Amino acid sequence: MFDIKDKKKWLIAAVVAAAAVALGWVGYAWRPGVPVRAVEVRVQTIEEFVDEQGETRLPDTYAVTMPFSGRVDREPIDRFREGTPVKQGEPVARIVAEDLELAVRRARAGLERLEAAVAEGTDVRVERTAVEQAARMVEAVAESVKAAGARIEASRANLEYAQAHLARTRELQRTGARTQEELDLALAQHAGAAAAYRQDQLTYAAMVAVEGATKLLPGMIRQYIDRTLERTAEVLRKQRDEAQAALEEVLLEQRRGVMLSPIDGVVLNRRVSHERLVPAGETLLEIGTLEALQVEADLLSIEVVEVTVGDPVAIYGPAVGDPAARGTVARIYPAGFTKLSALGVEQQRVKVVIDPDPADRARLLAERRMGVAYRVRVRITTAAEDDALVVPRSALFRGADGRWRVFAIRNGRAREQVVELGLSNDLEAEVVTGLEPGERVVDIPDATLSDGVRVTAERP
Repeated sequence: MFDIKDKKKWLIAAVVAAAAVALGWVGYAWRPGVPVRAVEVRVQTIEEFVDEQGETRLPDTYAVTMPFSGRVDREPIDRFREGTPVKQGEPVARIVAEDLELAVRRARAGLERLEAAVAEGTDVRVERTAVEQAARMVEAVAESVKAAGARIEASRANLEYAQAHLARTRELQRTGARTQEELDLALAQHAGAAAAYRQDQLTYAAMVAVEGATKLLPGMIRQYIDRTLERTAEVLRKQRDEAQAALEEVLLEQRRGVMLSPIDGVVLNRRVSHERLVPAGETLLEIGTLEALQVEADLLSIEVVEVTVGDPVAIYGPAVGDPAARGTVARIYPAGFTKLSALGVEQQRVKVVIDPDPADRARLLAERRMGVAYRVRVRITTAAEDDALVVPRSALFRGADGRWRVFAIRNGRAREQVVELGLSNDLEAEVVTGLEPGERVVDIPDATLSDGVRVTAERP
């Protein structure tokens, strides 16, 4: 049997042990939890956006170029430095006037020379006179032929008379009525008449031949006029037309030699100054309208598919200042291109053009003196949701099953909670199911944190 004193000792020991166990459980229950950063789940607006670096640009720039090779005069191009405003139609550059005037004088002299040659080559007054003279010669020869024919008739009559007289004289000489001398005279007269008749026949034949030749002369002269002179005149006329075209060309070059501003704008770049020889096609000035300033950004092809024309854009950065400028997506290029990232990685990107709000564009030009090729950043909103339940992206993590989770702080403990997400961006995400407004979640949870662990919430 135990002694009463022993029972008391055992009773005291049991009480002490029970008290120790109770105190241990109380200490465990009230020990401090793991410190965590807690954020409240809030109802607010959330936006999905694409954020990228951009650069200002103009939709159109106009180049004033050399129309042909020549020497550029230092006036007026030296007055139009970068930033100088210009008016449409204002002379901004010109080719040295003396060079153009010399070419005009040379071309005009060539034209005048050929016009004189055409006038001379087409003057056929001498030839026309020759035709008239030839016609009168034909008439005169015809009259001569008639006269020669009449002379033959007279010669024939005279020969016939001489023949008859000779016959009578012979007959009478046989009867003694005529002397031998009279017969000899009749013979001589007959011989003379026969010779004259023969001479007149030859003369008539010659005159007929001359008449035939002279009849051809007017036609020959006309053919010469029609063929030779007209062909020469036609060649000269064509040469004159070529000279006229050459003159018109140099006159056109003279007009083009004074280069005018195509628009109201400002000089963006002056590439030539002072008098110098410049080849055809070289750009002298670049002119643009800053009031049409746009922003161009190269978006990743996997991001640009979410962007549509008309999406709102925030344009911000040091060049823009505060507040950010507003804008809208104006154009998305249909083709992408390969671009190396800062780390040397090839990326497929697509150009997107953004139109700033007119009021903000005017502010950027006036207050920030914004120009072309200024670096900015653009944030293109592709979707938005009002009254969304939003948590920081840093509070989310994926479980073993790949689903999104958060650690919700409930009754002082971290409770792993599966959530379904809606819209999201680089900073925040919309929680569709799994959380209630006002709940707190662990922001940037430690990898050692597990479900049910007691935590001590700290405000961010």
